[in-house]
Amino acid sequence: MKLSMILLASILCLSVASQAMNDSATTGPYKVSFDPGVPHDAHNITVSEPKAEESLGQSQLEGYPIASDVFTTLQKTVVPDSIPSDSEKVLPYEVSKYKQNGYGTWHYGPGIVSVKRLDIMPTNHSGASATKASRLLNFFTITDIHITDKESPAQAIYLGYKGGSSSAYSPVMLYTTQVLDAAVQTINALHKQNPFDFGISLGDTCNSLQYNELRWYIDVLDGKNIKPDSGVKDDPVPGPYNDYQDEYKAVGLNKTIDWYQALGNHDHFWTGFLPPNDYIRQTLIGEDILNLGNPFIDPRGLDSRGFYMGSIDGRTPYGDIIGVGPIKDFKNPPKVLAADPNRRALSRKEWISEFFNTSSSPKGHGFNQSNIETGFACYTFEPKSNIPIKVIVLDDTQRDDDLNNPDTLGYGHASLDNERYDWLVKELDMGQAQGKLMVIAAHIPIGVEPAGSMMGWNPTSPISEAQLIAKLHTYPNLILWIAGHRHSNTVTALKSPDAAHPELGFWEVETVSLRDFPQQFRTFEIVRNSDNTVSIFTTDVDPAVKDGSLAAISRSYGVAAQEIFNNSIGLLPTGSYNAELVKQLTPEMQAKLSNEIGKYPLITET
Repeated sequence: MKLSMILLASILCLSVASQAMNDSATTGPYKVSFDPGVPHDAHNITVSEPKAEESLGQSQLEGYPIASDVFTTLQKTVVPDSIPSDSEKVLPYEVSKYKQNGYGTWHYGPGIVSVKRLDIMPTNHSGASATKASRLLNFFTITDIHITDKESPAQAIYLGYKGGSSSAYSPVMLYTTQVLDAAVQTINALHKQNPFDFGISLGDTCNSLQYNELRWYIDVLDGKNIKPDSGVKDDPVPGPYNDYQDEYKAVGLNKTIDWYQALGNHDHFWTGFLPPNDYIRQTLIGEDILNLGNPFIDPRGLDSRGFYMGSIDGRTPYGDIIGVGPIKDFKNPPKVLAADPNRRALSRKEWISEFFNTSSSPKGHGFNQSNIETGFACYTFEPKSNIPIKVIVLDDTQRDDDLNNPDTLGYGHASLDNERYDWLVKELDMGQAQGKLMVIAAHIPIGVEPAGSMMGWNPTSPISEAQLIAKLHTYPNLILWIAGHRHSNTVTALKSPDAAHPELGFWEVETVSLRDFPQQFRTFEIVRNSDNTVSIFTTDVDPAVKDGSLAAISRSYGVAAQEIFNNSIGLLPTGSYNAELVKQLTPEMQAKLSNEIGKYPLITET
């Protein structure tokens, strides 16, 4: 989630008087599907006779199959269509108006080539002498899934429903579990073509630290029955498998793929930005809709009051917003339909412990018992016993007990205390001494935001960003930092400060959010080239959504939200970026790997 967007939204929206709305369309007892695919028109609607409403057992539930044509952005990409010039300007919450005004339509465009990047290599290096390569590692990343309980009474919808911040409100929040399920199925299909050694999720599993949000996330990956509904049961479109509230069977990640987890700021802060106080915790499990001022600029923070933050009416096909606006507009405090104890807020320790309640591997998904006891969300793993690559999973989110600095606007910054920094240095020292290539996986990227940025490094962090980067540049075996957080597909070269030692440089690759456009995950393939370099091939992947599916509706809504909010994701129109990132090996690693190249499949030859 983007701090700059939250601030902008709060400033914009708090100056606008609001009221509860009800602009839903009545669909009647029919099955309705929206088909955003190309070459179809925007949101073609197909209507069929309804099925009986489900009261289905664990074994009877069906799922949502993906399209049979599975591909990456190397083959083709999702390209938003232009909005007609005479279209009415639509506000984010006016979802029922998207179709008639041309919002949310898209088509498939050509694939995006993989750009060969030599930024951290010596200036005279061309790579022409690399005639063959062997695969070392193949993995995927997902991040910023933001599984959302849209009916929660403690959201921040008021700060975005009329514009400003898609992080606070976007209609994609209706379909977060279904999009994750489609992504998982796409990963499974790619795994059959080119097996993954592991996968890692880079944080922000939840939208706002709720227990039910985390359980939906883990259960989708485990392939369990998913009931993406809280409070009382709702059925906006009568019948099973045709609306965002319907229970379904997730496919689950292929059981041969180990998946690991990193901590994000949304996983332990309310909306990703503030530690929950007693009022937030009680509101989450109650019926009353949250009453706040602007906690991001009001010095009273979560003790400020003045505006009802709103919730989603889960009975409506378009997810109409209820209970939103200034308190003066309400005779009585607005409520959600029903309270739900499963909306309770999780502590950092509780969040970690849930990853042991899983049917997929490994147990704990990287975390161990010590992590549960201490809340220390850092660990390491080595994906393949015969490949000298070490993954260091680093929690670089702010501490729950950090003092709130009014100048930094919340807790969405990167930060390292001395304990985590010392642990990181120890692990890097060990990996370097043992002759292992190293990858750091963290939620928040480094070196990409200017000082003082609302998404930049926490200025009160005990360890500064400059200090961290300078230390990282002393490890020639560090090849890659992977991150999420900014909802961007940015690739950054962190060049060596010493031109005579280019091997001290490393790459940083960000993965875009699975929630917001372009709703993608990434694959990474690390190979050892015959010219004593390493190449990291990173490729964006769009989930293979099937026409008319709920995940396809989400894609259309994601496109529309991007058109309305005009988020600064870069790389437009597709938001995608594929690359081959080349890194120099040290003589020691050259010698260590030179005997290994014959052991692994030949994947390129020129």
